[in-house]
Amino acid sequence: MILKDNYVINGRHQKPILIDTLASGNKSNLPVVIFCHGYKGFKDWGAWNLMGEAFAKAGFFFLKFNFSHNGGTVRQPIDFPDLEAFAENNYTKELDDLETVIDWLFENKNLQSKVNLENLSLIGHSRGGGIVVIKAEEDRRIKQVISLASVSDFGKRMTASGDLEQWKKSGVKYVLNGRTKQQMPHHYQFYEDFKANEERFTIERAVAYLKIPHLIIHGDADPSVSIEESEKLHQWNPDSTFMVVKGADHVFNTKHPWDKNSLSNELAEVVVTITNFINKNT
Repeated sequence: MILKDNYVINGRHQKPILIDTLASGNKSNLPVVIFCHGYKGFKDWGAWNLMGEAFAKAGFFFLKFNFSHNGGTVRQPIDFPDLEAFAENNYTKELDDLETVIDWLFENKNLQSKVNLENLSLIGHSRGGGIVVIKAEEDRRIKQVISLASVSDFGKRMTASGDLEQWKKSGVKYVLNGRTKQQMPHHYQFYEDFKANEERFTIERAVAYLKIPHLIIHGDADPSVSIEESEKLHQWNPDSTFMVVKGADHVFNTKHPWDKNSLSNELAEVVVTITNFINKNT
């Protein structure tokens, strides 16, 4: 039986963090997997719940959460009712949120018999892939890290979609969410935070200095983040393991909402690959 629990914890930036955990109800000392969603993402997107169940059935304690400023709220965690929070998001906040979640896990006495904190892995999807490798390079509690359809360069994404001077002058720029049709705002503080912490936020630096097992997974039919970005990650960390999922798009051939009761073949392959990778390196 898979037990599912929900938590709300305090973030460091005046917004709460919503957490889900999934685990087998009759097992203890479970290896931990923390999943970080990507840009314009959330913990309940598409097939992520089914993915969590698959990891739980495979013998893991699976934790997923919403970044505090992803645009969701406690009452409406799906999609983006709080666009002002979204506008105030930045990489510092996301790294702080991830650290807060890890700290909470280590300090939660009710979970101590359930989890094996000596076996903690991070999975990051898309932008979350950049977040997890940065955190994995700087936090010794993390033992394995998985880049899932990950980006390779935060800086290029800062400047690729508009004029910096206009952004600075107006204080805000907007990105269309093709699914919800919302115009999603980014305040200029996002760029200022990046420039103030550019060395820390350089994914190439973090990947090159990783001292733990690193698995890179990407679909060869990804229209959102080119597979070339994962190829770069692998070049920067030659000790990493690189897996290409044939015919897979950015979300491994799932969508939101996901009304099926099973994973796509491509996402099921991802779960098996990650499971084997973690088990082999522990």
